[in-house]
Amino acid sequence: MNAPEKLAVPSMQDRVSPEEWQTRVDLAACYRLVADFGWSDLIFTHITARVPGTEDQFLINPYGLMFDEITASSLVKIDLHGNKLHDSPFPVNPAGFTIHSAIHSARHDAQCVLHTHSVNGVAVSAQKEGVLPLSQQSIFILSSLAYHGYEGVALNEDEKPRLVADFGDKTYMMLRNHGLLTVGKTIADAFLNMYIFEAACMIQIRAQSGGGELIPIPQQIIAGARQQAKTVTKSQGGMLAWPGLLRRLDRKDPSFRT
Repeated sequence: MNAPEKLAVPSMQDRVSPEEWQTRVDLAACYRLVADFGWSDLIFTHITARVPGTEDQFLINPYGLMFDEITASSLVKIDLHGNKLHDSPFPVNPAGFTIHSAIHSARHDAQCVLHTHSVNGVAVSAQKEGVLPLSQQSIFILSSLAYHGYEGVALNEDEKPRLVADFGDKTYMMLRNHGLLTVGKTIADAFLNMYIFEAACMIQIRAQSGGGELIPIPQQIIAGARQQAKTVTKSQGGMLAWPGLLRRLDRKDPSFRT
């Protein structure tokens, strides 16, 4: 049987600024990593990044491509309403941008918004008490965590103000009965935040399934978690791990860079 042909996508590198191109490469890498770590939900979630030097232009996945197919050139540039801003052979799902547009509009520090429907994340989001202080990973989440109640599939523009109000200035948000969301000043930050969020949820589900008595972490330890996180990452956030993650992708398939 012949191997399926890879998608032929014209390069965008000479059509955008060097800064936008770097953002495209990093965002494509982020999509590939989400697929690699098993957090994708076929084609049905999104990761968005603000185009450098703009307030109302964003990059999003081409609707219909699997996350492990996305490349820097296939990403679509859109405005706050989900309208395409350049010629692209790929469609965009404007409804899927509802959550992202709300957060990008309200949080100018959120250069990247990452949303997943991972099995572990949805499982914990369905628990009344949400994230529990059960692991080292959980203390970082609990130091900056918001919750938003489920209002159905996120298609309603009227939900945006409530979403923004619930999120406030936090880094992590648990969408009840829905999934996880993180933001970051960089794409690398948003990815590392999601890695920690997902790990905390996975550990919680496994700890609960063991059936034994659980040991909660004291509140005073959680209170100092933000400073501890800065120490652990040498105040570099996700950028400390990002070069290694890119090397991991390059060994597997460097086509995300095209």
